[in-house]
Amino acid sequence: MESDTNATLTSSPTFSHSSNTLSSSSPPQVVMTPCAACKILRRRCADKCVLAPYFPPTEPAKFTTAHRVFGASNIIKFLQELPESQRADAVASMVYEAGARIRDPVYGCAGAICQLQKQVNELQAQLAKAQAEVVTMQLQQANLVALICMEMSQTPQESPQQSLDNFITSPSHNSGYQNNLSFFEENTNLNSLWEPLWT
Repeated sequence: MESDTNATLTSSPTFSHSSNTLSSSSPPQVVMTPCAACKILRRRCADKCVLAPYFPPTEPAKFTTAHRVFGASNIIKFLQELPESQRADAVASMVYEAGARIRDPVYGCAGAICQLQKQVNELQAQLAKAQAEVVTMQLQQANLVALICMEMSQTPQESPQQSLDNFITSPSHNSGYQNNLSFFEENTNLNSLWEPLWT
């Protein structure tokens, strides 16, 4: 009995070593995650799946939106008809148009475009109004500057000699001078009358 137990104990390490050797020598299993499109459609994702580069498994809502409006067969058909350099832009356009169609089933992208065009027209009208106000203010400023220059040209600053000449030839100065001259002559006549009395 003891000999059977010893034989079992001695043989068990050999078996475990062989199992470890087999597990280490087997190649690792490669787990391929299907793209979001194939995962939603519940089909096997092939190596050359047309939808895999544009609908990664981390963005399932992207394919759900496009699939809801266009359908999987139409999306695959669109992508196969286009060169690879244009497929990414085509997918982005389809996803955007599908989202707009879901938000606005009647107008879709046309409604969004009309709304944006309306905003552009309003902004252009505001810009034209502001530009007209700027032109009006510039004209008013130019007219004011011209008026100031005209007034300054009509009333130039006089030199000291011109001011003295204008003062001498002014009527008020002449009348005062005549009054002073007549007063001096009257005083001279009175003095001539008083001279015989003093002598």
